[in-house]
Amino acid sequence: MKTVIPFKVLSIGDDGFHLMIKLVLNKKSANVIIDTGASKTVFDKKQILKYGANKKFDQLDSLSSGLGTNTMKSHFTILKKMKIGSLEIEDFKIVLLDLSHVNKSYKEVGLPQIDGVLGSDLLLKYNAVIDYGQKKLKLKFKN
Repeated sequence: MKTVIPFKVLSIGDDGFHLMIKLVLNKKSANVIIDTGASKTVFDKKQILKYGANKKFDQLDSLSSGLGTNTMKSHFTILKKMKIGSLEIEDFKIVLLDLSHVNKSYKEVGLPQIDGVLGSDLLLKYNAVIDYGQKKLKLKFKN
């Protein structure tokens, strides 16, 4: 099966563009950035709580880098249910970081807050195709 999700192209000033999609976490809409350079799917550690995530997080043994930061301690949790278009994913492991610096930068240029980043772990697993011309993310999956 295949699902097609429209994305918005966000201009982040002289630094380029980001691609934003909406997905659903436990029946609530969330804004995420598509990031092919991110190795893992990441959500904001504080914001994930509003989606009914477990309040107890496990710490990762390794430090995380990227997302405009040096290295930082990271945690992980298991998302009970995430829906991207018609694709429903259960028990998906996500990394949790403090994304407040990203949201502060977004606010400064008048962009909406993000809840997370869709990383290559998910994009690769679901054979993602980013169609820039049609502004659509295409994912393939077995039913």
